[in-house]
Amino acid sequence: MLDAGYEILSGNTVVAEWVDGDLKILNAELLPLFLQYRADLPAWLSTRAIDPHRTNSRMLKKALRLSERDDVSTSLRAHGLTITDNYWVRECGSSLRYEDVRFDEAYYRKAASRSAAKLALSGSSKSFGVVAESRTDCVAELTNIGSFEKCWKNIDGKWWMFKVANRGECFSEVFICQLCAVLSISCAVYEKHGAYVRTLDFADGDYNFEPALAFMGDEEDYGKTIEKLKELCPAAVPDYVRMIFLDALVFNPDRHTANFGLLRDKKTGALVGLAPLFDHNMALISRGYPSEKVKKDLLITLFADALNAYPEYREYIPAVTKDDITEALRKTAMKVNESFITNYLLARYAAITSSIG
Repeated sequence: MLDAGYEILSGNTVVAEWVDGDLKILNAELLPLFLQYRADLPAWLSTRAIDPHRTNSRMLKKALRLSERDDVSTSLRAHGLTITDNYWVRECGSSLRYEDVRFDEAYYRKAASRSAAKLALSGSSKSFGVVAESRTDCVAELTNIGSFEKCWKNIDGKWWMFKVANRGECFSEVFICQLCAVLSISCAVYEKHGAYVRTLDFADGDYNFEPALAFMGDEEDYGKTIEKLKELCPAAVPDYVRMIFLDALVFNPDRHTANFGLLRDKKTGALVGLAPLFDHNMALISRGYPSEKVKKDLLITLFADALNAYPEYREYIPAVTKDDITEALRKTAMKVNESFITNYLLARYAAITSSIG
């Protein structure tokens, strides 16, 4: 695999070369964190490929006539590019520049690009035909990871990710976004948009998103993550503590190292802080209304254990009041059992605070 030599780039800066299975680092300051910890280009490319288990993923690959559909080949078809950072690859000796391949407004103006997005989101048969006829080489959806059907759309120069969501999932995403705003917790923007939920690209502009997967692998232990963040980016620790508090509060069991991470300055490579929180579509009432009786569950226990091990971080935990919840519900403006949501969150907040002393 990857018999040809490849250059890894950040924008137009070559940061490493991959030749004969070895990684030669040329610019460590701008090298993707994953490759700093694991000098394995195929493994890194695999983390940037669309989930092959998604139905629409298989349709997209078929329409694009991908002869090799493994994760590495899929990612390479898009030069390893993603919307949320400026890293990519090209064969050694290639004259391609970032401007030639990047996903920007001009890319999305092409009919084939918009049809690929629609196919990835909805599985549209009409879009399948347009993509199949286009023979386009590079499609943003090939590196749009995650298990839910989704796509990127460029609206007025900004990238929005649209994701399929049932009513409970949509409410949970939008409400938690609003609750974060009330509690002064950094969170990506989420909005209901017809049958979908959409979120604005939080890495737009000067930053690259580095998922925690890059420096933690699959290790999700709170204490180990705190220690690693203290080493890499101390400024991220308060927001990380608020994140695991929020996960316990809204019962979000789906936090893993691919759906949180750090923001990194594109020009200098400096790590600046935790990325805004995202992916709450398995929290709260996404799978229906939970039992009204709140018990001290695993998420509360894990959070309490972390805070009891690091009592100096208790100051980062916001107070949660009935008024806060009411305000977030008002801003969400979706019809739900507001009394249940309020009582459920207040009960979980009480269980959390009683557990950390």
